[in-house]
Amino acid sequence: MLRMSFLEHLEELRARIIRALLGVAVAFVVCIIFTDKLWAFVTAPAVEALTTLKFTPTLVQITPMEAFNVIWVKLPILCAVFVSSPWILYQVWAFIAPGLYRRERRWAVPFVLSSAGLFILGGLFAYFIAFRYGLTFLLGIGRGNYVTPMVSITEYFDLFVNVTLGVGLVFELPVIIFFLTLLRIVSPSFLINHSRYAILVIFVIAAIVTPTPDVFNLMLFATPMCLLFYVGIFAGYLLVLRRENRRFPWKKAMTIVGFVLLVLALVLYLAITKYGLKLVPHWPFLAR
Repeated sequence: MLRMSFLEHLEELRARIIRALLGVAVAFVVCIIFTDKLWAFVTAPAVEALTTLKFTPTLVQITPMEAFNVIWVKLPILCAVFVSSPWILYQVWAFIAPGLYRRERRWAVPFVLSSAGLFILGGLFAYFIAFRYGLTFLLGIGRGNYVTPMVSITEYFDLFVNVTLGVGLVFELPVIIFFLTLLRIVSPSFLINHSRYAILVIFVIAAIVTPTPDVFNLMLFATPMCLLFYVGIFAGYLLVLRRENRRFPWKKAMTIVGFVLLVLALVLYLAITKYGLKLVPHWPFLAR
């Protein structure tokens, strides 16, 4: 294994950070070309929430520089972070790879793809589900008390960034657990035995990330986080089995999963045919 001094590690870290920032800069230039479409995409939850609550579906510019700072600077930077996330995560892997065994370095491609995929998936979950419900709740609190919301684009975008980036980072939980198992810092059995503490921490994080104080939105954040925690444990368990030259009973597991999916498909079929429900492109995806 290559031995590096402390200063050489710092030099390598600086080089990786510079390369990651260059990737973000390139993505920023690409994103700024589509700023108008991106802004329409970002403001769609606000327009939908205000329309649902029967308010005027517009955001407000309070200062002269506000629109420029948000639409032409902050928005492309946010989109550039999501677009360049595979490149950023590759730089992270390239920095830590020299400290791993040769057989463990083969996880580079799965690490980058799964990390970037989960980060983007978390952003999409926040955008299409969590953020929309939270925003509708917040804007509708004062409707019965003769309160009309006047949402500035800065306040709206800051809330949007906090929720999407926060949920995107939280969705990295399986990768973090797998990585800690790879470095032998934790084990699946240790995590299972202490899962009650992990779930408590998850609910605390969900309470911080959730933009609203109600229990429904808290569960909307905490439930997928708990599922991701156990997905990470399962991925770590597969890694342990591989180290011990054992195999996971995939055939039996796929049979159980197939049976569960069949039952869910049957329930969906009955809901559509017997109860007159139909599929809709938003949560909970079934409506009359």
